Amino acid sequence: MAVSPESGRERPVDFRAPPPSPVASGRRSCVTNDDVLTEFLESSLRVPDLVLPDKIFPKQKFIENPSSIDFNSLGAPGSDSASRMLDSIARVGCFQLVDHGIGCEFSNSALAAAAGIFLVPPEKRAAAMRSPEKPYGFEEVHGGEEDESSELAEEFMWCREKGLESELKRIWPLGYSHFSDKMAELQSHVEKIAERVMTVLREKCLNESASGNDGLKGEGCAGASIGTVCCILKHSKNVLDDDRWASSLRYDVIRMLIRGADYSHALCLHMCDGASEFHVYSKKGWVSFCPDKHSLIITVGDQFQTLSAGRYKHVVGRPIVKSETEDRISMAFLYSPPAHTPASNNIECGGGRNTFSVGQQVMVAIALSLAYHLYVYILNKF
Repeated sequence: MAVSPESGRERPVDFRAPPPSPVASGRRSCVTNDDVLTEFLESSLRVPDLVLPDKIFPKQKFIENPSSIDFNSLGAPGSDSASRMLDSIARVGCFQLVDHGIGCEFSNSALAAAAGIFLVPPEKRAAAMRSPEKPYGFEEVHGGEEDESSELAEEFMWCREKGLESELKRIWPLGYSHFSDKMAELQSHVEKIAERVMTVLREKCLNESASGNDGLKGEGCAGASIGTVCCILKHSKNVLDDDRWASSLRYDVIRMLIRGADYSHALCLHMCDGASEFHVYSKKGWVSFCPDKHSLIITVGDQFQTLSAGRYKHVVGRPIVKSETEDRISMAFLYSPPAHTPASNNIECGGGRNTFSVGQQVMVAIALSLAYHLYVYILNKF
C-alpha cells in the first residue's frame, strides 16, 4: 500500500491555551446565590474585638509601709529586728532601714555628683553603652518621641571596673574624678551596712534551719564573686498627663519584670529620699507604698532566695518620683557578699561549730600519744 508524503509526516501537537479566568465586571460575584455568599464572607472575615482579662497584667495594690528597722538594733541582745526583717521580707519582699549612719549632707553631695553623668552628650554616650559583654554604662533609650515619653527615668550602671573607668575618663575628663571618688566613698558605706544586715539575716536563717524550719541551705553560704553594682536613676520632671503617666508606669513595670534578673545579687539597697512612691514587683503581684523619709529600702535578690531554699522570694524594687520642677536622682546598690573559703563555709554553715580536717585530727592524736608516753617515762624514771 502506497503511503503518501503527507500521511508520512508527523502531525503537530495542538497546544491550545486554557480559557481565560472570568473577571467580574463589578464587586459582586456572578454566582447565583451571590447575596448569600457575600453575607457569609463579610461575617466570617470580620476580626473579633478581643478583650484580655485583667489578670494578664498585674494590678497595682497600695499597702501599709513595711517594717522600719533601726540599724543600731541589729545584732543587739534581746532585739527582735531580725525576726521583723524576715517577716517583712516574707510579706512584701523588702523592709526599711533607718538611722543607718549615712548623713543627708553626704548623700546629697553624692547624688549631685552622680547627676553630672547624665550631662554627657548623647553622641559621646555611645562609647559607654551597656551591653551583654559590658554590664556597666548607659542604658539605651529606644527610638523616637513616643518611646522617650514612655521612659520614666534614665539609667546608668556603675561599678569598679577598669573598662568603665577608662571609658569615662575619655568621654567625661573633667567630671569623672569627682564622680568616681564620691561613688567609691558612698559604696564603702553602703557595703558596710549591707554586710551587717546580711550577717544578721544569715544567723537568723541558720537558727531557723537548726530548729527544723528549713531556713537556710548549707551549700548556699558562699556569696558571689562579683562586686557591688550601682544603678543610678535620673527621674525626669513630670510633664505627662494622667493617662500618659499611667501608660508610662505600665511600660516601666513590664520592663522591670523582664530585666529583673539582669544582675545577680543578695540585697539591693535603695537610696530614694524624696520618692513619692516605692513599687515592688514580684510573682505575687505589684504593690506600692510611701517610703519613710531618710530611710534605706532593702529588697532581697535571687542569691538570698537561694540561701533561704526558696522561702524568701526575689523581688524587684523601683522608686517613683513625681516632681514638676526639677529632675531627681536615686540610687540602687546591688550587693553580693564576697565568696567564702571552704573553712569559713564550714564554720558559718555549721551553725557556729568549728570543724577540723582528718589530717589535723591525726596530728592531734600523735601529739597526745607522744605526750602520754613521755609522761609515763618520767613517772617510771623518777
